[in-house]
Amino acid sequence: MAEIFFRTLPFFAIIGLGYWAGRSRFFTEEATAYLTRFVFYFPLSAMIFGFAANLSFAEVFDPTLILGYLAGTLAVYLLVTAVAMIRGLDVPTAAVEAQCAAIGNVGFLGLPMMAILFGPASAAPMMVVLSVDLVVFSSLIVILINAGRGQGLGLATLRLVGLGLLKNPMILSIVAGLAWSASALPIPEPANNFLTILGGAATPGALFAIGASLASKSAERVHISGWLSFAKLVLHPACVAIAVLWLIPAAPFSAAVAIAAASLPVAGNVYMLAQHYGVAPHRASAAIFISTVVSIVTVPAVIAWVSGS
Repeated sequence: MAEIFFRTLPFFAIIGLGYWAGRSRFFTEEATAYLTRFVFYFPLSAMIFGFAANLSFAEVFDPTLILGYLAGTLAVYLLVTAVAMIRGLDVPTAAVEAQCAAIGNVGFLGLPMMAILFGPASAAPMMVVLSVDLVVFSSLIVILINAGRGQGLGLATLRLVGLGLLKNPMILSIVAGLAWSASALPIPEPANNFLTILGGAATPGALFAIGASLASKSAERVHISGWLSFAKLVLHPACVAIAVLWLIPAAPFSAAVAIAAASLPVAGNVYMLAQHYGVAPHRASAAIFISTVVSIVTVPAVIAWVSGS
């Protein structure tokens, strides 16, 4: 546990540095927004493409891991939705709370962290996790919010979901990388150097951006955000562990990476969606803040457990 904690500490230290920069206004909210956009569209896309280009479709399309991770994530999603309904919340608000419990910061924090802690072999299971999150759950929240507002599953909603997927650089990078891998063509050395240099900015840039964005978030409605943080940091990895280890057993290494990915704090894009639709943005913001702070302890604990299992 201590060894894993010290190996993950540099990641959280960079997040802390970004938080200081944002809190002290050395980095304004506008600067943070531009940094986040730069990382999202360029370095992170280059890193994902580089990972995917060195994988085969068979490595990424692991039906057992896909079903196991999907089942575990859907379980916590439904649990948090049920709790929200019992509390009398409407469908859009329940969808945002469920999204907080199910979607971790896989792109900005998970990919670089797992690559260092578990090695390059973690790229394939991480692509599975990222794909399920983006294709299934990022689409589901849009459908539920629109359905809750009486718009139903019409052509406008489906078009919105489809365009969101087509415009997402993470999905495009995975597809482009796998297509290149399928072509069996080597990446030219200048292009490979370009990807390496640009992708190298993904880890520090993403972590710094996470910290700087946290500076504008507050821990309001602590009892609710505390519950959502507990669901994300504890219940989500527990549900995924039950699914990939016992219900739908995946390969041990892939299962370990998927469980570790499930332990990550709430993703920043949950807040962006909540803010865009005007549905409980402060709740999502507080859940991101609290889960990220607490994850300094919980993520190493989960990784230590799966590494020893």
